[in-house]
Amino acid sequence: MTQTMSDRGDAWMSSDRSFRALTSVVADPGALAQQAADRRLASEHWLLSALPATLRDRARLEWRQHRVAILPLGGLFSAVRIPELLLTALSPGTEADCVDEFLAEALGGGPVICDPRFSRYYALVPAGMPATLRQMADTWRGLEVACLGRGSYLGVPRPDVVNRELALASYWSVPMDWAAVLLCSPLTVARLIAAGRHCVDTEAEA
Repeated sequence: MTQTMSDRGDAWMSSDRSFRALTSVVADPGALAQQAADRRLASEHWLLSALPATLRDRARLEWRQHRVAILPLGGLFSAVRIPELLLTALSPGTEADCVDEFLAEALGGGPVICDPRFSRYYALVPAGMPATLRQMADTWRGLEVACLGRGSYLGVPRPDVVNRELALASYWSVPMDWAAVLLCSPLTVARLIAAGRHCVDTEAEA
């Protein structure tokens, strides 16, 4: 069947209209805002599933009032505490934004919470941490590194608290990957801490 110039023109116009319609949807600020709200809500549900159903309303209230809720570790996820000193030794700059960007790249986008009051960062890792990571953390205890699992609690910011200006206490240094709930790799976290310790030791010897 032969396609005429008119047919091809009609097909192109139809394709162009579809493309423009798609572009309009993607570029629509309202649609983007709704998608962000949906991802944030999904993240809230996932984080709150660390608690028994009877305690989730209390955590939501804490998020509304204080922007931080206390959640138990070791069931849904665990955390590795890293002092700011080790990270600024590796980061290209000491400003909070520089450290945040460095962590996002170094940990592959895995979620990290910062508590600026105590100059500490918490990398969220799977609930079952390898024994080797715990053993390594024990050797770093003098640096205030710690593996926090079952029996520990962590102040977890509301998912939309993603910079220090919005935080009353802790904030998401690296926000959660809303779509996949990607956690940090324990091995990558261990390598990051080892590199930071090496830099700190080297600076101390210089």
